[in-house]
Amino acid sequence: MKPLKRRTRRGLLVAHVSVSVSWLGLTVGLLALGITAFSTGDPATARAATRAMKIFGDWLVVPVALATLLSGLILSLGTPWGLARHRWVWTKFWLTLVTTGLSVFSLRPGINEAADRGAVDISLVVAPSVATAAYLFMTAISVLKPWGPTRRGRRLRVSARSVKAVDERSLRRTA
Repeated sequence: MKPLKRRTRRGLLVAHVSVSVSWLGLTVGLLALGITAFSTGDPATARAATRAMKIFGDWLVVPVALATLLSGLILSLGTPWGLARHRWVWTKFWLTLVTTGLSVFSLRPGINEAADRGAVDISLVVAPSVATAAYLFMTAISVLKPWGPTRRGRRLRVSARSVKAVDERSLRRTA
């Protein structure tokens, strides 16, 4: 993919960080509502919490998850970080893909079922807890950038150095 221009890259980075933080906040909100619905002794409070979870699940989970996945994918392909050049980017991509799938195919149906029944089981506390932990982990590796390049990244780095070395030698000979 052609590298993104600086202005486009920065705008996309702001969008990606914004939707990623929104996804984290959304899961923390779902966790708070799930804990409330699960632990309360008041059926009206449990129903209100599951209805609120249903609204979040129906209107926010899928668009925010997909926006995070798409913006991260475009950023990785349009910047020198690449998708498969660094382990932290590769790890984030796969975790985002898995958590998006789980949000769409597991969390939302679980919320809808709980809202229809009016009762909550522990799964609506566990799922947002795991999601929150995953998003915090992805945030940490985005900031810390651990683990270095992948095999592909090392190979690309070595080939770029060898091309640069040849170019530098040829410049020295002519100058």
